Amino acid sequence: MASPFRSDILKGKVTLITGGGSGIGFEIATQFGLHGASIAIMGRRKQVLDSAVAALRSLGIWAFGFEGDVRKQEDASSVVESTFNNLGSLDILVNAAAGNFLVSAEDLSPNGFRTVMDIDSVGTFTMCHQALKYLKKGGPGRNSLTGGTIINISATLHYTAAWYQIHVSAAKAAVDAITRNLALEWGADHDIRVNGIAPGPIQGTPGLSKLAPEEINSKIREDMPLYRIGEKWDIAMAALYLSSDAGKYVNGTTIIADGGMWLSSPRRLPKDAVKQLSRVVEKRSRNSPVGAPKSKL
Repeated sequence: MASPFRSDILKGKVTLITGGGSGIGFEIATQFGLHGASIAIMGRRKQVLDSAVAALRSLGIWAFGFEGDVRKQEDASSVVESTFNNLGSLDILVNAAAGNFLVSAEDLSPNGFRTVMDIDSVGTFTMCHQALKYLKKGGPGRNSLTGGTIINISATLHYTAAWYQIHVSAAKAAVDAITRNLALEWGADHDIRVNGIAPGPIQGTPGLSKLAPEEINSKIREDMPLYRIGEKWDIAMAALYLSSDAGKYVNGTTIIADGGMWLSSPRRLPKDAVKQLSRVVEKRSRNSPVGAPKSKL
């Protein structure tokens, strides 16, 4: 689809995207690059990063990939430093790394709960914290008048409640809180805008394949006001708006991009069926080629 934005709207900007090697993160990397930004992507799997960087460069996008785990402060620091050293500045941070799987609260182990909290919420704060010195006005590679931009990828699960996703609901609620609080503090102190995007079901993403696999995918549309699943492009366009001058007065907001699905009642699935389905999906994920999502319950 044709972009509604000018092709140079992010010209000269440097963007670091966690989880940028696949799914929504990769689409944001692609669209930001096609709109003039230089791109750094962060992920844990070298082969995925190498493939993503090659794909970006084939489109004429200046891109680098850096290995790292958002849960580890030393990795976050190293990737942020590498981004600055290789690209000369850091203007936009997109926190898209996430973990998820279907499981009832009864069957979810504390370790499984903690893992998703660490990736989604602790990882988001850690990356923001490490990037602060480059994003604040007057930071290295930045003038003294304007700060950078942070976009946190959230979800809509916690706006009402969600079946069998207590771990992700808690983690994304924390992400939204991080977004609002940093927007308040860092907006006032450092001229940094912090916003979020809460996607609904998005076609062709690891999240949809794990949370709504083929076995139940066809039923989702019945719950959606627009009767369709979103596309990665939809989320990338929202991110472009928030990162560009078009959104320069938007701060502390999380844009819901789910076609209005969060307004409807979530469909309940039998707990035993979810347990069985989860095992099938996890097994399928482990047996998939490099680049497919993996998680541990």
